[in-house]
Amino acid sequence: MRSHLLNDRTAESYRRSVTEGVERVAHRLATTQRPFTGVTADELAPLISAVDLDRPLGDASAALDELETVYLRDAVYFHHPRYLGHLNCPVVIPAVVGEAVLSAVNSSLDTWDQSAGGTLIERRLIDWTAQRIGLGPAADGVFTSGGTQSNLQGLLLARQEAKSRDLAKLRIFASECSHFSVQKSATLLGLGPEAVVCVPVDRNKRMQALALAAELERCSREGLIPMAVVATAGTTDFGSIDPLPEIAELAEQYATWMHVDAAYGCGLLASPTRRHLLDGIERADSVTVDYHKSFFQPVSSSAVLVRDGATLGHATYHADYLNPRRTVEERIPNQVDKSLQTTRRFDALKLWMTLRVMGADGVGQLFDEVCDLAVAGWEMLAADPRFDIVVQPQLSTLVYRYIPPAVTSPTEIDRANLYARKALFASGEAVVAGTKVGGRQYLKFTLLNPETTTQDIAAVLDLIADHAEQYLGENLVHAS
Repeated sequence: MRSHLLNDRTAESYRRSVTEGVERVAHRLATTQRPFTGVTADELAPLISAVDLDRPLGDASAALDELETVYLRDAVYFHHPRYLGHLNCPVVIPAVVGEAVLSAVNSSLDTWDQSAGGTLIERRLIDWTAQRIGLGPAADGVFTSGGTQSNLQGLLLARQEAKSRDLAKLRIFASECSHFSVQKSATLLGLGPEAVVCVPVDRNKRMQALALAAELERCSREGLIPMAVVATAGTTDFGSIDPLPEIAELAEQYATWMHVDAAYGCGLLASPTRRHLLDGIERADSVTVDYHKSFFQPVSSSAVLVRDGATLGHATYHADYLNPRRTVEERIPNQVDKSLQTTRRFDALKLWMTLRVMGADGVGQLFDEVCDLAVAGWEMLAADPRFDIVVQPQLSTLVYRYIPPAVTSPTEIDRANLYARKALFASGEAVVAGTKVGGRQYLKFTLLNPETTTQDIAAVLDLIADHAEQYLGENLVHAS
């Protein structure tokens, strides 16, 4: 069994096995004709359940043959131009090279004596991101597993900075379109669901600054403590960006921690043309960024940044076996002192390789392309009488729904749109997402692939209309 350990004696076996795995994936990427096969969980589950994990196959080639059937054949492929579903981006090759390197070397980024240069590379990328945001010379941060963890850590710091022993009085303000992780974080932090104050949005799905001001005033008047305001720079459903300068003014006025969830909108930090959409983010106390959304990085690659690096000390705990206090005096850079995690992958290497090969402008140009595509898609939808579109996009998301020409009940329209999404997914020809707007069923394009064209969008819209019309037609027949 030692022959499977990666070391100096098995380097050649490692090269052959990884090369074969890469060739399998490359073949799939080159030959995949649609983003999904349409397989159902009921069809796939028996194949996976039948695998006897106590009877190994003995070699990587046999395991890869099996993997074709249980995974590669039926995976959802985000690189396909008609994958228009969730916030999943196609990935750039330099980042995948970084992924291969970091997985093999297997550094753990918790302490210096487990990572050495990896620690410094991550710190350099945190500094680079903080400079792009404009947080100032005292800024710091750490890589995380994703936006949910970044938001949790940002709000943990806000709770500690509020310096209140009465957690029941703490309040978090977020728009009604903010990410669910805000509510989840409040629960995990012991604040309770009532701690999150839902602030109304305007017709463009951006937080209403006047409504926020009124809620902050009410909070203070009732003797409650405004712990944090969460501004969203790229909502999951609409890609809308809250009015950051106005929110920053109110946060300062009420001495409230300002957290910006830019998990989606962080791609604007590299944009040659749209960086101004994030004006005001430099005034935040903490910021969430997800490189695996709009920097075209493999999952996972995220970070939380803070204006004052000292606040990261709220997450610091010392253990004699890991990061004893003497290491602080000796100026040994241990990233575990800043992180909610202990053992942690060297995910920063993927972004490092991307910037060293493509540069920030290269990444920003790709993100600009999908934002430009969203504008074109919005124009198509706005001109198409078959569809109702909600808001003009600020980033790369379009929320819309099919509207039949004949008068039909809103409930039937809801069902037709839901049916169209499911039927499209089952066909495997395209993948779109869904959401609710005002209690009604809508569909969603999340455009993150620069290879997607307006022709792809038009074709998918025709497929959606066909499926919805089929549903309504069959229901009309059955009703008569």
